Amino acid sequence: MIEVRNVCKTFDGIKAISHATTKIMEGQIFGLVGSNGAGKSTFLRMLSGVLKSDEGKILIDGKDVYENTEVKENICFLSDVAYFPVNATGKTMRDYYAMFYKNFNSSQFDKLAEKFQLDIYRKISTFSKGMQKQMSMLLGVCTNTKYLLCDETFDGLDPVMRQAVKGLFASEVMNREFTPIIASHNLRELEDICDSIGLLHQGGILFTKDLENMKFHIHKVQCVIPNQVQEERLLAELDVLYHEKQGSILSFISRGTREEIIERVEERNPIFVETVPLSLEEIFISEMEVEGYEVKNFLF
Repeated sequence: MIEVRNVCKTFDGIKAISHATTKIMEGQIFGLVGSNGAGKSTFLRMLSGVLKSDEGKILIDGKDVYENTEVKENICFLSDVAYFPVNATGKTMRDYYAMFYKNFNSSQFDKLAEKFQLDIYRKISTFSKGMQKQMSMLLGVCTNTKYLLCDETFDGLDPVMRQAVKGLFASEVMNREFTPIIASHNLRELEDICDSIGLLHQGGILFTKDLENMKFHIHKVQCVIPNQVQEERLLAELDVLYHEKQGSILSFISRGTREEIIERVEERNPIFVETVPLSLEEIFISEMEVEGYEVKNFLF
């Protein structure tokens, strides 16, 4: 488990991370969401022990990560820009990583490179941006570290490769001790893969939520209630986060279980009622409004 306790980091008087506190549980795919400049890269570098916090503590499996070789053996950090030496090939990078990561799986790397159609004997500098990103990702996965920290993981990948990488992450989580932490400014990239998500804004973590729990307790409903008084009473009784009306159709997002919400609607003898799947973006907008933050200040 990763524990972040009241962590702060400042560069030249600019606070990049401000009193961040969260927990990241083992065996989950954790998404770190935030707009550009929110502090995601700094946060990941602190988790990996590259940067030391000015205040607070970062504990990985109960131990301080900074300048702790034992802890760092269980961490691989992939930056948002993949770096490779000028003449490096997939083979030379495989051998290089194997020197530093004792559990690096060379045979797995070769098999995955073939599956992703990456020539390990070709200079990586001749690869496209997306192919370099794939190479970096395969090297990171094959380190077999317990924690893999990924900064803007899917940037530069086409839709097919994004799904392939997501499938690879899911397979690794199922088959070994593996906790990937994926930072992104794009909620849609994380919606179908993450177990839990943290929202980072202006250097602070506003909240960390279990994704399934969020989806279970927030629902979007569309209905037609002929009696306006009953419609108003319904909105007053439910924990409504947002509502709008177009013509005769009332749409609202409410906290609570689906059964509880539909039961309340049915009591008003609606002409029509249905639940509508909520996107992760809609859930987060609702959560942010509850926390008292203006949605217009966030860009996803």
